[in-house]
Amino acid sequence: MSGKTQEILDIYSSVMMPTYAPSVVLASGKGVTVRDADGLTRYDFTSGIGVHNVGHCNTKVVKAIQDQAAKLTHSSNLFANEPATELAAKLVELSGLGGKVFFCNSGAEANEAAIKLARKWGSQNGGRYEIVTMRQGFHGRTLATVAATAQAWCQEGYDPLPVGFAYADFNDLESVRAAVTDKTVAIMLEAVQGEGGVTPATEEFMKGVRALCDEKNLLMICDEVQCGMGRTGTWFAWQGYDVKPDLFTLAKALADGIPMGALISNAKFADVFTKSAHGSTFGGNPIAAAAALAVIQVIEEEGLLQRAVEMGELFREALQGFVDKYEGLLEVRGNGLLLGLVVDGDPAEVVEALKAQGVLALVAGGNVVRFLPPLVLKPEVLEDVTDMIDGALDCVFGE
Repeated sequence: MSGKTQEILDIYSSVMMPTYAPSVVLASGKGVTVRDADGLTRYDFTSGIGVHNVGHCNTKVVKAIQDQAAKLTHSSNLFANEPATELAAKLVELSGLGGKVFFCNSGAEANEAAIKLARKWGSQNGGRYEIVTMRQGFHGRTLATVAATAQAWCQEGYDPLPVGFAYADFNDLESVRAAVTDKTVAIMLEAVQGEGGVTPATEEFMKGVRALCDEKNLLMICDEVQCGMGRTGTWFAWQGYDVKPDLFTLAKALADGIPMGALISNAKFADVFTKSAHGSTFGGNPIAAAAALAVIQVIEEEGLLQRAVEMGELFREALQGFVDKYEGLLEVRGNGLLLGLVVDGDPAEVVEALKAQGVLALVAGGNVVRFLPPLVLKPEVLEDVTDMIDGALDCVFGE
C-alpha cells in the first residue's frame, strides 16, 4: 500500500468508528471499473454491494441528478414533488400489484416499514404481530431488522432484541409451516438470499409460502433490496416465480448510489398506513427519485434485464469451469448476475487474491465468494475478468 491510499486510510482509522476495515480507497468509477486514490484501476464485481446495476456514473443518471439538483433538492413530505410521484407510479406499473408506495432512504428502513405495516394490519386483525423470517436471511441493521435477520453474528451484543420474530429454514416449507402460530401476521423472505450465501428460493418453496399465506391470511413480504432492480433478469426477483407478494421492498440499486428505499404494496394493503402512521423526512427525495427514474430508463432502453440473463449464463459457465478445474471449489449458485462461488474453506483468501488480480468481489454466507457485476457488463470485459479469476484461483488452489 502506498501514497495517497495509506494517507487517507490513516486518517480514516483515526476518525471513523471501526465498523469496517477498508484496504482500498476508491476515488472514481465508470461503468464496471473503479479507480483508487493512487490511480490503480480495478473491475468492480461488487457494484457497491448490489447498488450500481447500471454502472458507476452512468451518463443518464448523472445528468438526471445534476438537472434535478439545479431545480429542487428537498421538499419534505409536507409537500409533493413530481419526480417521486412519477417514480411511485412507475414502480406500481412495473410490479403489476396495483398498490401504492412508501419511500424511505435504505433497505433497512424499507424492511422496517414493511414490518410496521404488517403489524399495524395485524393489530386490527386478531392482534397478530409475529413475522416468520428465514435462517441465513438478511434484512438490515436497525434493531427490528437485526431481530428479523436470523443470523447470530449480527445480533450479538444487542439484547434484548425486539420480540415478534420466529425463524424457519429457507427452502423448507414444513419448517415455515411449523413456525406459524395464531400470533403470526406475515412471512418475510428473499427470493435469493444474498448475504446469506447467494441461495435462490426453489419454485416449490415460493409457491408454497404464497399458498400458506393465503391459507392462514398472512402477508407475504419479499425483501428485494439486493436481488431487485433487474439483477436476476426480471425487475424484481419474485417475478421469476409464479407468485405475487403482498409487500416487497427495494433499495440499493433503486437510485444507483443515491440513498433511497421503497416499500411497495398490493391493492389490499395499500391504505393500511394512514395519515401520520409512518414517515421519513428524506423519503421520496426529488434528487433520489430523479436518479431512480433514470435507472429505470437505462434498464429499459439498454435491455439490461435480458443482458443480466445472457451475461449471467456466460458467467455461470465460466465459474462452473473453475469448479471442475479446482478441488477447492464446490459449486456455483445464484440467478442472473447475482452469483456465488462456494469454497471449501475461507472465501476471504479468494477475495484477496481477486483484488490482487484487479477484481473486486465479496464474501457471503461464510464460504461463498459473491459476484455482483453491473448489468452493463459486456462479453469482452467478462472474458478479461474470467482470466483474472483464473489467476486468483490458481494462486489459492493451484499446485
